Amino acid sequence: MRAQDLVERALAVPGGADTAGRVVVVNESSEAVLRWANNTMTTNGHSTALSWAVIAFIRLDGGTAAGVVSSSAQVSDPQEIETTVRAAEAAARQAGPARDVADLPEPGDGNGDGWADPAGETSIAVYARLAEELAEGFGRGKAEGRILYGFASHEVTTTWLGTSTGVRRRWTQPTGSVELNAKTADLARSAWGGRSTPTAGDYAALDLLALDAELATRLSWGERRVDLPAGRYDTVLPPSAMADLLTYMCWEMVGRPAEEGRSAFAKGADGIGGIGERITQIPVSMTSDPFAPGLETAPFLVTTHSSDEVSVFDNGAPLRRVDWLRDGVVNALAYPRAAAKEFGAEFTVPGDNLLVSGGGPESTAELVRGVERGLLLTCLWYIRMVEPATLLVTGLTRDGVYLVENGEVVGEVNNFRFNESPLDLLRRAQQVGASERTLPREFKDWFTRTVTAPVRVPDFNMASVSQAT
Repeated sequence: MRAQDLVERALAVPGGADTAGRVVVVNESSEAVLRWANNTMTTNGHSTALSWAVIAFIRLDGGTAAGVVSSSAQVSDPQEIETTVRAAEAAARQAGPARDVADLPEPGDGNGDGWADPAGETSIAVYARLAEELAEGFGRGKAEGRILYGFASHEVTTTWLGTSTGVRRRWTQPTGSVELNAKTADLARSAWGGRSTPTAGDYAALDLLALDAELATRLSWGERRVDLPAGRYDTVLPPSAMADLLTYMCWEMVGRPAEEGRSAFAKGADGIGGIGERITQIPVSMTSDPFAPGLETAPFLVTTHSSDEVSVFDNGAPLRRVDWLRDGVVNALAYPRAAAKEFGAEFTVPGDNLLVSGGGPESTAELVRGVERGLLLTCLWYIRMVEPATLLVTGLTRDGVYLVENGEVVGEVNNFRFNESPLDLLRRAQQVGASERTLPREFKDWFTRTVTAPVRVPDFNMASVSQAT
């Protein structure tokens, strides 16, 4: 059954006297992957998947309830659709009145555009140039005593969203990335690099050999090993590391927790404050924009769950550019329509991309040249919340921490566990460099489309030495 027909049949299932509306979401995905290890290709493959969900709204005493039932089953019998709709209605009745009730959006600009088109697809052919460069990279690695490992993924997901108010929206989202890990022959040292593709999934735009050469340089830095204790260090964080920290920060920029005093963006919270509060004198901006060239995302909301950030009642609502941080000042927090009405705020939805701007012209290497004695990081991982009230997170360094003396990298040091708040880090930042397209290491599976900048902070908190490699 075509995705469009599945949507229409689910919406057409008769409702009862208590039916208050319905939303149906169908996703079809096509994914091609490559894996390599020990300087040779290991596996490649192509897969497809289907998922769909029915969101039912039911009138109850005291309000309106929402119930969601999802399925990954291929539908061959229309009765399966009605069974799922009835299950969603039953879930709504059990859930009780929802806090985030709002009238479903009405059709607007772009409604129905491309609705009848088939799902987008990808194939192994997308890796034609990448495979050629990998072959050359394997040869280089064998000749130079370097072992390459890695993974490339290209996924094309097409979403159809239909509502009982007549909204019909379709979007095809390509997402591509490549990760390369280089190790010395004895596996004692490693270096990581990652890249994301433009929205069109153009792997020809990625220079894998340049990335391999960069990793080879980092491995050479590790020929000298220096052990350092925990402490605060003048530290340069490259764009990948900042992408992870600022992604986490964006996820926490939510209105309701701030209004209720439960987040770092609450008024008076540790001196940080909410909308209108200055974080840094550096004119840094953090933006989500569904129309950003090369980082395009769905221009309408699709969600199968409600939370402080989003609401199932808002499905199909148009999205816009949001400057979360503008010239160093908190400019926006996420509010579903019901919360926006409750708190007198503007309806604002979290984005699926992140663009950081407003820094200087310096590259990561140029920031390093200004460090008298300190550290250059590669990437971060295992990032977890410690204290929501200050946005304090903890995590580990990985795949290369380097000692900088008099503006030059002079060796590799041990890994650390860090304790830092992205908010406080921006407040203390000495320099923010030039933004570039990058790939977050920790959150790449959930947030791939990022353009961020390197940052130099004079006292990054390495809380303890880590034995992680």
